[in-house]
Amino acid sequence: MLAKLTSKNRLTLPKTILSDFGGTEYFDVSGENGCIVLTPVRITHAGAVRAKLAELGLSEKDMADAVAWAREAE
Repeated sequence: MLAKLTSKNRLTLPKTILSDFGGTEYFDVSGENGCIVLTPVRITHAGAVRAKLAELGLSEKDMADAVAWAREAE
């Protein structure tokens, strides 16, 4: 099957291929031996939260301390 690369650098994949990956919105893209490889990726909110915490430099201890503080305030 053919996939078309548009002038805006978008790749249109055949519906028959995508039907095997129902509900998948994201694919990891890599190049291997001259081929483009698409691997389905399931994005979870937990991953986004972990990434944001890492970006902010917050540790698990920081989170535990914040939860303990919030529980004391009740």
